[in-house]
Amino acid sequence: MLRLATICACLLAAPAMADDLTVFAAASLRDALSDVAALYEAETGTDVTLSFAGSGLLARQIGFGAPADVFISANTEWMDVLDADGDIVSDSLRDILQNSLVLVARAPSPDVELTAKALMGALGPEGYLAMGVVTSVPAGIYGKAAFEHLGIWPMLEGRVAQADNVRAALALVATGEAPLGVVYATDAKADDRVAIVARFPDDSHAPIRYPAARVSRSEARDADAFLAYLTGETARRIFADYGFDAVEDTP
Repeated sequence: MLRLATICACLLAAPAMADDLTVFAAASLRDALSDVAALYEAETGTDVTLSFAGSGLLARQIGFGAPADVFISANTEWMDVLDADGDIVSDSLRDILQNSLVLVARAPSPDVELTAKALMGALGPEGYLAMGVVTSVPAGIYGKAAFEHLGIWPMLEGRVAQADNVRAALALVATGEAPLGVVYATDAKADDRVAIVARFPDDSHAPIRYPAARVSRSEARDADAFLAYLTGETARRIFADYGFDAVEDTP
């Protein structure tokens, strides 16, 4: 039966049984990957445990020895860190998905121009912009880069509420605690309490890709099979339904 687990920085669980599979994945994949994993379980009989959090936290946990079999990051940088340290199987590494970056507000809301004047006006005198932590959460890293590219980060930097992951940033907007937030297009699609009010130009930040790889210490027999399943027709259809784009050059 599919299980969702929460990663705790201070606890490392016992290694999974060889017939089970533990997947660490970026928080933005929660809904789509849960559906993919449920179908994989039904087709193979393999029990899949999914642990969702910010990619930086998950990468650090794997580096500390957490018992993951597969890691799916929301950016290539954290995967590169693990690859350099020998924590993933390099030959298994593949980009599986693409996403885009958007600005959201509580629905319904009018469009907002990506200018300092418009953003500060939308935030109001006391409002904060919700983003993932800009030094470790991929959506926060992409968002900061986009604002820097647009020349408005210095004006916004002091008005940012940094969240542990992109779904936490989304929740701040959805519940009305923050008037604006930077999330992925797929996150905005997943919550009808928010509306997309602006889309960041693709050239304002690095391409948003999701690499996946087998963790080096994994003994799970199904790790490679699950990685292959992620790029198969069934998984691609589910990911597309949630708004993700496939990476066509994935091997």
